Amino acid sequence: MKRLIILLLVVAAGVAAWRFWPPPFWPPSFLSASNEGAPSQREQPRRAGRRGGMSDQPVPVIASAAVRQDVPVFLEGVGTFQALNTVTVKPQVEGTLVEVAFREGQDVKAGDVLARIDPATYQAQYDQAVAQKAQFEAQLANARTDLERYQRLARNDYGSQQQAETQKATVNQLEAQVRYYGALIEQAKTTLDRTIVRAPISGRTGVRGVDQGNYVTVGDATGIVTITQLQPIAALFTLPQQNIAAVNKAMARGPVTVEALAADGERTLDRGTLDVIDNQVDQATGTVKLKATFPNAELSLWPGQFTNVRIAVDTLRDVVTVPGAAVQQGPDGPFVYVVQDDGTVAQRAVGVTRQDAELAVIASGLEAGDKVITTGFTRLRDGQKVELGSSDGAQPDDARSSDSRPAGPRRDGAPDRRAEGDAAPGK
Repeated sequence: MKRLIILLLVVAAGVAAWRFWPPPFWPPSFLSASNEGAPSQREQPRRAGRRGGMSDQPVPVIASAAVRQDVPVFLEGVGTFQALNTVTVKPQVEGTLVEVAFREGQDVKAGDVLARIDPATYQAQYDQAVAQKAQFEAQLANARTDLERYQRLARNDYGSQQQAETQKATVNQLEAQVRYYGALIEQAKTTLDRTIVRAPISGRTGVRGVDQGNYVTVGDATGIVTITQLQPIAALFTLPQQNIAAVNKAMARGPVTVEALAADGERTLDRGTLDVIDNQVDQATGTVKLKATFPNAELSLWPGQFTNVRIAVDTLRDVVTVPGAAVQQGPDGPFVYVVQDDGTVAQRAVGVTRQDAELAVIASGLEAGDKVITTGFTRLRDGQKVELGSSDGAQPDDARSSDSRPAGPRRDGAPDRRAEGDAAPGK
């Protein structure tokens, strides 16, 4: 029995050693079967190269050619629109408002009738002044006749000189009375005319401040209505104080064009002209206030409305430009990927004069006609082969997915433009 147990232990140990011993002791047939399906020695380096090195497959990208053109230089600010003139129409005489002759929100012209106040009292005062003047005019005519007679008698020694002088004084007194009542007539007429309330300026009426039938007085605070001039309209906005010199130079050359932009910053609502730069800088904010006037022909601008304003202060003539998305930021500064004749790309450092999301002005490093990559930067390396896609935005799925990454900060502190350029390759 003891021998049987020992024999079983020896057999078990042999089986275990054969099963778990290192491969040199495994049979060749077993090694061949166990390696079936594993990559060959030639295949392994090729796969490793694809994982860690540059792929032989071209990277799908979109490119755009550098061009020479004139580039306007803009300054942008934020401001609000305000009416050139705003008038609160108040009654200039007191009385009952017998008629309201306008609609709320109506466009009126200067001189249009807005309301009427009961004129009865003021008409009576006018008629009284006219009658009194006529009375004194009649007395004056009679006194002048007597004066001529007394002066003729005094020259012929048939009357006294004192009587002629007394009559002359009477004539002077009556002339003064006529002038006095003439002034009363003008005053009464002016007051009577004020019972008809007219628009002092052309513009648009607001909400009515008083209804027909109410008794109005000169001291009413709300007034009858407010008229706001909408055409033209003004815009007040601010710019950093560093831009004062550029704006002054532009104004010295002639009228400066100002554009009012929609909230998206792209669509132009109206174009106007810069009127004035304020004569002092706000020390609290370091900005200066400017005022521009817009014709507002389509009434797209409204008093109190916020707006983005863009001023054209200069034009860069015949400069090399590329889409803003083409310029990347590296450790040594801005660079672009240029497409070579053999279908590969080369990284090239460039000098940038100005750059925004849409356009970059290149001072050095590129010439007109050079093709630069605008979309598909993630897998690009110097010398990488590329496959150019359509510039109308129809790019391969690989190129669209390769650049889906958050935009990072640039070395100069401005936001990275690559995300914007990749989102709109056809721009």
